[in-house]
Amino acid sequence: MLVYLRLLKESFGFAMNALRSNKLRTFLSLLGVTIGIFSIIAVLAAVDSLDKKISKDLSSMDKNTIYLLKFPFGPSDIPQWKREQFPNVKYSEYIYLKDAMTHTDELGYRIFTRSESIKYGSNIVSAVQILPVSHEFIDIEGLKFEEGRFYNESEANSGAAVIVLGDDIAKSLFEDTEAIGKNVRLYGQRFTVIGVLKKEGSTFGGSNDSAAYIPVNFVRKLYGDNNPNLTNVIIFKPEKGVDIEEYKGEISQKLRNFRGLKAGEIDDFFINVFAGFLDFIDEILGSLRIGGIFISFFSFLVGGFGVANIMFVSVKERTNLIGIQKSLGAKNRFILFQFLFEAIILCVIGGLIGLFMVWIVSIVLTKALDFEFILSFWNILIGSGLSIIVGVVSGIIPAIAASKLDPVEAIRTGM
Repeated sequence: MLVYLRLLKESFGFAMNALRSNKLRTFLSLLGVTIGIFSIIAVLAAVDSLDKKISKDLSSMDKNTIYLLKFPFGPSDIPQWKREQFPNVKYSEYIYLKDAMTHTDELGYRIFTRSESIKYGSNIVSAVQILPVSHEFIDIEGLKFEEGRFYNESEANSGAAVIVLGDDIAKSLFEDTEAIGKNVRLYGQRFTVIGVLKKEGSTFGGSNDSAAYIPVNFVRKLYGDNNPNLTNVIIFKPEKGVDIEEYKGEISQKLRNFRGLKAGEIDDFFINVFAGFLDFIDEILGSLRIGGIFISFFSFLVGGFGVANIMFVSVKERTNLIGIQKSLGAKNRFILFQFLFEAIILCVIGGLIGLFMVWIVSIVLTKALDFEFILSFWNILIGSGLSIIVGVVSGIIPAIAASKLDPVEAIRTGM
């Protein structure tokens, strides 16, 4: 064991000497390893951070939450031209299902509409995500408030001109002043601010921080129920322990009966379970991981060739020393491990530089984007492990070549 520790120490010394005496050559050769480690770990860290952020943002949502609307969340066997002919979900269907469905904790209605501008005095905030929803959404989405409240059932049913603002919207409109009770202008009409949501932080640049909730019936009175530019959705939150497939079957049966669909006719609606949407997101994140790793592989390939080149040059420069070591009794495996350790140390140095670069980038992005970019201990282990693997692969052939040198020929060649 002591022999191998001394061997590791000598290999480290040779590696440091290579860095000092051939700075440019070593730098260019290790650049591929550094970029490869940086690329792979940056991709893994970004995807892990994004995954954690999405999980945190959606933690208040029940995985069994169901969305009923005219299009699917993912791929579908029904062709797009046929899906486009499906009718929009209607408010009357929401009222019917609210009374007809069993084993339901909450059932709400939402309209997807375009972004609008909100004005208060001389302050205007553009591209605000307007969320017309029924009063049940405070429980469906688990909304949390900085101040004020959500609108109640009476205000929702009457389509009252009340509004709940996201944190960023409230700060942009009112700065440091009180928001509750103030009147803002939206759709050319005055809305009274009754609540401000707690700050969430953004995912892909969007969150409730830049949104505003208003009663769904206000938009229905404004645009009607048959506007082709709007998409409606009914959201179900089943009771815990309910069999989801049976629950979906109940929704399908009751809505088919309400719409008068005959036996043999396909459903002209889609029942999307939130868990399926999460699986779809996981597939996307998995594809991003694989794509990033595949691209980074080429950087590793270049880096591996670079380190192999350093080691071949190192073997040639130290041929005389190898001959002397062998003539003094050094075994082949001692020479092999000497050069193999040197290659590993060089790659680990390149890997550590790459990890340091990821750490710096993570700090900068976290502060600049209001997004927590995490470099986990697991990713550091992956980066270190990959560096060692590249060192072994790129250094094994030069190390074997060095170990097989004839001592007499090595001494003669090196003279």
